[in-house]
Amino acid sequence: MSGESRTEQLNAEIQKCVFELTGRMIGQAERLAQRLGIPAICMKALTTLDAPMAMKDLGKRMHCDPSFVTAVADMLEKRGLARREAHPGDRRIKNLILTGDGSKLRRHLESELAARMPWSRGLNDDERVQLLALIRKMLSAEALDGDAEVGGDAAAGLVPPAVPPSSKTTTQAGSPSPQAFAGEVDITVGATPAAS
Repeated sequence: MSGESRTEQLNAEIQKCVFELTGRMIGQAERLAQRLGIPAICMKALTTLDAPMAMKDLGKRMHCDPSFVTAVADMLEKRGLARREAHPGDRRIKNLILTGDGSKLRRHLESELAARMPWSRGLNDDERVQLLALIRKMLSAEALDGDAEVGGDAAAGLVPPAVPPSSKTTTQAGSPSPQAFAGEVDITVGATPAAS
């Protein structure tokens, strides 16, 4: 077996496993959202709002159109989980800010999601450190490549968008950041993708 065919075989196996793992993680998130009675997209927004954030920035982090972010903000406000507030430096910009109930639900979601993620149940701390290092290495390689297309898959939406790594560096079983959950695994099931 040539080195190239071995590489292709490994790549195919990795891709298959990553897609299966991603599907399971999305399923866990959707079941949690259903149990809590909130749309999965609201759950993603809650875990993404780690500070007051301009709605356009939230859209970028969630990889969706501004009009969809407005709909999400409406859903969060209706449930009393977030509120819109004028940006202190530019009143034309609206920040979305979690309410006390929204912050409490966000912490609950992070805890619940952390407990359900495969690495929490299947890996010890040393293995989590290794996994985190490999994921960051792949994200760095993606960042260096920019928007370069590989066989057109990225443009076709077959490759999930890279999301900046979390500023949290924990090896404990718990609290994946919004980014670590989301895109790393994107749970925007039914979301309108951002226009290119």
